[in-house]
Amino acid sequence: MSTSAIAPEAPYDGTRIAQTLASFRTASGLDLAFGGPVRGDGKAIDITATCGAKGVSLRGLRVVNGEGLGGKTLQTRQPGSVDHYYTARGITHLYDTAVAQEEIQTVAALPILVDRAPRMLIYLASRSRLGLGGVWFDALRPLIRTLEREILIDDEVRNRLSRLAPTPAPRPAESSAKRDLAERREMAAELTDLAGQVIDPEVRRRLEAMVLRLTAEPGEKRPAPLAPAVRLAAREIDVLRQVALGSSNREAAEALGIVESTVKSYLKSATRKLNANNRVHAVRMAREAGLIN
Repeated sequence: MSTSAIAPEAPYDGTRIAQTLASFRTASGLDLAFGGPVRGDGKAIDITATCGAKGVSLRGLRVVNGEGLGGKTLQTRQPGSVDHYYTARGITHLYDTAVAQEEIQTVAALPILVDRAPRMLIYLASRSRLGLGGVWFDALRPLIRTLEREILIDDEVRNRLSRLAPTPAPRPAESSAKRDLAERREMAAELTDLAGQVIDPEVRRRLEAMVLRLTAEPGEKRPAPLAPAVRLAAREIDVLRQVALGSSNREAAEALGIVESTVKSYLKSATRKLNANNRVHAVRMAREAGLIN
C-alpha cells in the first residue's frame, strides 16, 4: 500500500493553505494574507499562496532568514509588524518591489512554531496605515495555536503511516498477512483517536476517510451486511449522517437542534446496535446496511 496516496495535505500544502490564509484574513480584518512553509533547513520560506491579492507579485517569492520583515520574524521566531512598510527601520527592504505592486502599507508576520521550530510563516497586510497593538495580536493567538496543533497532528499521521511501508525481508505469506492486518487495525485505531482531537472538519474528514481505507484493504474479510432485523431510530440515523459528514458531536448537535449530550447518547446506542467498535466503524456499518449514503 502506498502511504503517500492516503497522507493528507498539511495546512501549508495544496488547497488547504488557501483555507488557512482565508481564516487568518477573516480573523484579522485586514486586506491581504499570504504565506507558506518554512524550508527544511529553516533558513527561508516560500510564499506559495495569497488571499486577497491584486496580482501575483508575491506568489513564489522566497524570503530568506534575516531579510525583510518575514526574514526577521523567521530569525527571531517572534511576531512582528510595521505600520509603514516602505520607511520602516530595523528591517531590510530586499522585497520592496514585490510588496509595492500590492500597495501594502501595514504588514504583520506571524511565525507558526511546532516544537519551537518555525514551520510556516503567515503575513497579514493592510493597504492603509494601521497601528496593530497587543490586543490585535492576542486575538489571533487561538487561531495560531490551532494551526500549530494541526501541523503537529499532520506530522504524527505521517509518522504513523510510515510504519505501513512494506519491508523487504521475506516473510511467510500467512504470517505476513496476519501481521499486516494487525498493523492496519492498530493504525486505524490510532487515526480514529487523532480524528477525535482535530478541530478542522476537513482534516477530520480526511483522517476518517483514511481509517475507512485502512480497514477495507483487499484480502481483509469485510463485515457482513446487517440483518434486516437490525433497526436504528430516525434520530440515530440523523446523528450518523452528521458524523459521516465529518461533524463533531457539538457540530452535530447544532445542526440537529439538540444538545450535545443527546448526540452522544444516540451515537452510543447506534454504535451498540451496529456492533461497531467506534464512530467511524459505525458509519461504515450503517453505509453497508444502506441506512445512510
